[in-house]
Amino acid sequence: MSAAPIYSLSRHRESFIKNIEAVQNVWLEHGLCARPSDRNAAEWAVAQLYRRSGFPEPEFVWVPSPSAGSDLIVAEGLSTSMSLDSNRLRGASACLASLFSDARRRMDAYIARRRSDWPNERWGIDTASVQSLEDSVGLGINPDRIVRAAVWDSLRTSLFDGVAAAIRTMFTPVAGNVTWYGQQEAHRIAYYDLYRRCDLASFHSDDDELLDIHTALAGSTGWWWAFDTVCIMSERPTVLRSEPIPGGVHNERRLHDSDSPAVEFGDGQAVYVQHGTIVPSWVVLDPTAERIAGERNVEIRRCAIERIGWDTYIDTAGLELVDKADDPGNAGHMLHLYASPDGWGRDGRILLAVNGSLERDGRRRRYGLYVPEWFSSALDAAGWTYGINGADYARLVRRT
Repeated sequence: MSAAPIYSLSRHRESFIKNIEAVQNVWLEHGLCARPSDRNAAEWAVAQLYRRSGFPEPEFVWVPSPSAGSDLIVAEGLSTSMSLDSNRLRGASACLASLFSDARRRMDAYIARRRSDWPNERWGIDTASVQSLEDSVGLGINPDRIVRAAVWDSLRTSLFDGVAAAIRTMFTPVAGNVTWYGQQEAHRIAYYDLYRRCDLASFHSDDDELLDIHTALAGSTGWWWAFDTVCIMSERPTVLRSEPIPGGVHNERRLHDSDSPAVEFGDGQAVYVQHGTIVPSWVVLDPTAERIAGERNVEIRRCAIERIGWDTYIDTAGLELVDKADDPGNAGHMLHLYASPDGWGRDGRILLAVNGSLERDGRRRRYGLYVPEWFSSALDAAGWTYGINGADYARLVRRT
C-alpha cells in the first residue's frame, strides 16, 4: 500500500483545521462520557478482536466500575492464571496486545513514509507555544507535528494522564502484568483516525478494519480486560466533571469539582479532584486546620487551604505574621510572610503572594510558597523564589 499523496495545506487549510477540531471534540467526548455503555456494540467489538487473535468469543462479565473489575481479577486469580511460554506471556491478553501493537507499527510506517515528501518544514517552532490551529498552519508547521500536538498530546493529557490516572487510584493491586483497555485510550485511536479523515495517509485494509473495531469499542463502553475465556467489561462513570486547563492550547481539560466527586461510578466508587489534583474526600467535604496540619503531601495541603481560603486558614490556624510588603512585581497586591504552623513537619516560612496573571475566570489566585526559615523580610523571600536578592526583586516592573 503506497502512502497517500500530500496536498497543499494552503488550499485545504480550512478543512484540515475543521477535521482536527472535529476528531478532537468527538474523542474528548468519548473519553469524558458518563452515559451507560452500549453493551451490544461493546461485546460485538470485543468478539471481533478475539476472533482476529485466534480465540473464540469469550464469556462477558459486566462490572459497575474499574475498581470492581480489579477486585474480580484478584478474587478469581485471573492475573496469576495466565501462562508463560519461553518466559513470555501467551493467551488472549498477549495476542490482543500484539494485534494492536503490530497494527500501530504498520500505520506508523505508512505515516513516516509520506512524511519525507512534505516540503518546506518549519522546525524552529515549538508547537506548544503556538496559540491556535490556525497559527500552526499559517506558520507552515508540518501537519504531522500539528496532529501530534492537537490530537495525540492534548487527548493524552486530558484523558490518559488525567482521568485514567484518577481511576487507577481506586484499584485493588493486581499481581502480574494485566493490561486494561478503554475509553481513556482515545488519543491513540483519534490520532490514526485523523490521518484517514484528512487523507494524510492510507492504511492497509486489515488495519482500517481493526481501527474501525477499536473505534466502535472505545466509543461504546468504559474499561475492559481480556483473558482467555472471559472478558471483564466495566461500565462508564455515572459522573465525570472537568474544567479547561488554564493556558491550554488545544482544549485540554482536567478533572475538577468543588463540592462532589469529580469521578463517580454506579457502585459508589469515587475520586475527589481539585483542579487536576487527586485529593482525599475530606479536602472537599470537610477541610479543617487540624486536618491540614496533619497532611504531609504539599499539594493536597495546598488544595485544602485554597478550598477554605487563605484568610480563613490564617485565622483558624493562628499563623504568625513575620513581615508584609507591597509587591513591586504585582502592583496593588501585597506579600505576606508567615511562620510555618506547628505540625507541618518542617521548619520554614510561608510566603503568601498573588498570581501575577489572571486565571480563566478573571481572578488572580493567592498561593503560598515555602521559603527557608531564616527569612524575616517578605521582599527577600520573594526574591529568593526567583534566584535574586530582595533589593533586585524590589526593582521588578512586572512578574508573572
